[in-house]
Amino acid sequence: MIKKAASLVLVLCLWACAGPAEKATVKRGLITEKAMVVSAHPLASEVGKSILQKGGNAVDAAIATQLALAVVYPGAGNIGGGGFMVSRMANGEIATLDYREKAPLAGGRDMYLDANGEVIDRASTRGHLAAGVPGTVAGLAAAHEKYGRLSWAELVQPSIDIAANGWALTAREAGKLNSNREAFIEYNTVLPDFFLANEGSEWKEGDTVRNEEMAETLIRIRDEGRNGFYKGKTAQLIVEEMERGNGLISLEDLEQYEAAWRKPITGSYKDYEFISMPPPSSGGVALAQLLNSVENLDLQKSGFHSVAAVHAMVEAERRVYADRAKHLGDPDFWDVPREGLLSKDYSLERMKNFDPNVATPSAQIQAGQPMAYESEETTHLSVVDEEGNAVSVTTTLNGGMGSKVFVGGAGFLLNNEMDDFSIKPGEPNMYGLIGGEANAIAPGKRMLSSMTPTIVTRNGKLFMVVGTPGGSTIITSVFQTILNVVDFEMGMQEAVEAPRFHHQWLPDQVRYERNGLDSAVVAQLKKMGHTMNEGGAMGRVDAILVLPDGRLEAGADPRGDDAAAGY
Repeated sequence: MIKKAASLVLVLCLWACAGPAEKATVKRGLITEKAMVVSAHPLASEVGKSILQKGGNAVDAAIATQLALAVVYPGAGNIGGGGFMVSRMANGEIATLDYREKAPLAGGRDMYLDANGEVIDRASTRGHLAAGVPGTVAGLAAAHEKYGRLSWAELVQPSIDIAANGWALTAREAGKLNSNREAFIEYNTVLPDFFLANEGSEWKEGDTVRNEEMAETLIRIRDEGRNGFYKGKTAQLIVEEMERGNGLISLEDLEQYEAAWRKPITGSYKDYEFISMPPPSSGGVALAQLLNSVENLDLQKSGFHSVAAVHAMVEAERRVYADRAKHLGDPDFWDVPREGLLSKDYSLERMKNFDPNVATPSAQIQAGQPMAYESEETTHLSVVDEEGNAVSVTTTLNGGMGSKVFVGGAGFLLNNEMDDFSIKPGEPNMYGLIGGEANAIAPGKRMLSSMTPTIVTRNGKLFMVVGTPGGSTIITSVFQTILNVVDFEMGMQEAVEAPRFHHQWLPDQVRYERNGLDSAVVAQLKKMGHTMNEGGAMGRVDAILVLPDGRLEAGADPRGDDAAAGY
C-alpha cells in the first residue's frame, strides 16, 4: 500500500511539474501556408479566400466576406447594421475604423419611455423605432478607399451572385428563419420575396434560398459605391419603410452618415502587444483593463479553469464592467477618461481589494475614478493575407435578426442597435448591461458597444487575430481566448473551443457554459461567495494564430457554422 501511494505521489508530481514541452497533444484547426479567412459561414469564408487568391489584400477579403455574410448569414451579417474594423498592415501601420450605427436625428434620450417615465416594453428591441442609422456600407467603402487593392466591383460581385443564384441553408440557419417567422410577420409592413416564396412551410437544411431584392440592392452598391446605399433608390426604400412603420430614419440621417477613423487602443500583456477598438466600442478599453488586472497574477501556475484562476478573472471582470457602465460612451459626445482607464497603475489600484479567497459582492463595487486624461447575434471575421496584413472585423444587427424588420423591396434586415444605448439610466438593456449618462441617447450619437475586434503581436510580429459575437460576453470571450493561448498554452482551435465563463458586474452572477466548469470548482466558488449560473453557449470566436514556423492556424468556433478557408 505504501509503495502504491508513493508511486501515485510521484506520478502526480511529475504531471504537476511538467513544462510546456510535455503538454498533451494540442488540438489544431485548419493550418495553411500563406493566407486565411475565418468567419461565421463557410460560403463567406470561401468568398474571402477567392479574393485573396485573386491578389486582393486582407482588407479586400474582409470587405467581400462581410458582404457575403450579409446574404448567407442574415441574423448578424449585414448591410443594415454596423461594426468595427481593426487592421494591422505588414509594415506595422495600425488603424481602427468605426462604422457603428447612430441614433436618428429625430431621436431623443426619453424616446423609449412612457408618460410615467417607465421603459416601454420591446420598443427599443423590436420594430422600426429600434433601428439606428446603418453604418456598414459606409465603413466598407471607407476601408476600401484607404487600403483596397482590387476594384470595389470585384469585392461586391460575389455576394450579388450568391443572392441572385441562391445558396443552401445550413441546419442552424433554417432553424433561425423558422424561429423568427412569427416575428417577421408581426413587425414587417412588406415581407421579402424570398420569405413569401416559402409559402409558410418550415425551412429545412439544404433548402435553396434566393434573395433577388438583396441582389438588386447590392448591384446598386456595386455600381454607385457608398451612394448606392445612402442616396438614391435604396435610401428611398429605407425611408419609405420607416414611414410605413413609424420609424425615425430620414434621408438626412442617411446622407449625413460617415464612418470614422479612430485612434486605436494599444497596450501590452507580458511579452505581447495588442491593438483593439476604442470608444464607442467599450471592447478595447475593457480588454486592456482586464489584461492589466491579471498581468501580475500567475494564472499559468494556477491552471486553466482552476478555482484560483476563475476567481481572479471574475473579480477583474466585475470591476471592469462597473467602469464600463459609468465612463464609456461615444467620444464625440462624452469625455471618456481613456488614458486613465488604460493605465496599468489604475487597474492595480482597482484590484487592491481583491481577496483571493472571497468573492467581492457587486454591491460593494462601484466605478473607479481614473485620472482624467458591447443578442448576442453579432458576427466576427479574421483575415491574414500572404504579405502578413491582418484585419479583425466585428459587425452586428444587435439581437438575432435585428429589429426583425426587412426594408421593403430591398431584401435586408435593419438593426435594433438603439437598445445598446442607456434607454434609462440604471435600466438594464437586453443583455442585462447597466448604463448611465455617458451612453444616454442623443441625436446623431453612436451607441456604446461591446465588440472587441483585436490583433495581438509579439516582438513586433503578427501573432493572433481574434474576435467574437456574444453581446456583453464579447469582451470576456476575447479576454479568455487570448489567455488560453498565452498563459494556458493552447492551440488556436483548442483555445476557441474551450468552455467560457462571464461576469459583468450586474447582475451579480458568474455565467458559465453548460458542463464548462468542473463540479468541484463550481462548489468551491460558491463557498467563496460567487453566485453560479450554468447556461448555454457564449460567443462564436473566429481567430487566426501565427505558428512559430510562420504557418497560420485557424480557430473556427464549433458553437456555430463557423469555418476557415485558406491556402
